[in-house]
Amino acid sequence: MKKYINTGSKDTRSGFGVGMTELGQKNENVVALCADLIGSLKFDDFKKNHPERFFQIGIAEANMIGIAAGLTIGGKIPFTGTFANFSTGRVYDQIRQSVAYSDKNVKICASHAGLTLGEDGATHQILEDIGLMKMLPGMTVINTCDHNQTKAATIALADHHGPAYLRFGRPVVPNFTPTDEPFIIGKAILLNEGTNVTIVATGHLVWEALIAAEKLEEKGISAEVINIHTIKPLDAEAILKSVAKTKCIVTAEEHNYLGGLGESIAGVLAVNNPTPQEFVAVRDSFGESGTPEQLMEKYKLNNQAIVEAVERVIARK
Repeated sequence: MKKYINTGSKDTRSGFGVGMTELGQKNENVVALCADLIGSLKFDDFKKNHPERFFQIGIAEANMIGIAAGLTIGGKIPFTGTFANFSTGRVYDQIRQSVAYSDKNVKICASHAGLTLGEDGATHQILEDIGLMKMLPGMTVINTCDHNQTKAATIALADHHGPAYLRFGRPVVPNFTPTDEPFIIGKAILLNEGTNVTIVATGHLVWEALIAAEKLEEKGISAEVINIHTIKPLDAEAILKSVAKTKCIVTAEEHNYLGGLGESIAGVLAVNNPTPQEFVAVRDSFGESGTPEQLMEKYKLNNQAIVEAVERVIARK
């Protein structure tokens, strides 16, 4: 089993900030819009270095989306930034009408996704945003796993034409993907080869899947681990190739199981190769206030939950 090393835990939102800084230097068409959360979205360097291309919209997220859509008409590449709850749920109508339906080249970038913004509580946590975004025709949906991958995804989106949703988190998490790993939108990454079960994870659950695979190896279970950073378009070929070998699958995500990655994969399997599947995800529930660690434990979004799901799904083969 290939070992992935935590080279120093960092927050994924800082990866977004570093990516924006680099884009600001090399692409004069990139502009940034923020809804009064410059520090939280790590826009500080971009604002300092390119004040003429930074727009502080204030607590007016719907207005921010409309301005971003308008900026694309002049050839600009707008990156909007606020919390995931306010990036999607609060402004869904504006995204649908002004961005998706109009096919505008807007990059909707969302921090503080899922449960792990913790103590801010259920009103700020969002567990349905992937579903909201993936249902919009033409919308690319990306959910990154660490600092390095978030930076790479941010840079890649500037060269990708069309509306896109980039989802990342607040907390410090293991940083383990190589700095030179190319980010190819729509292409899954095979992290570990295995024969007994496929584990497909996204976002913060990718590292937990790797830990789970090590625990399973000690039990004599060979787990194939796949990092799905692009939920739409989904790399169906990689998934089908893996389950053809392992004959069962576990999906893991920091999202409601309704509307998330697992549901997309279930659809692919139902049409092409019906396969036993277990979901590691939130079960049709809102979150609550607590530390990220407490919430991930309570809602069973950790490596132990993945191990248990693997044992259940193998028993169903």
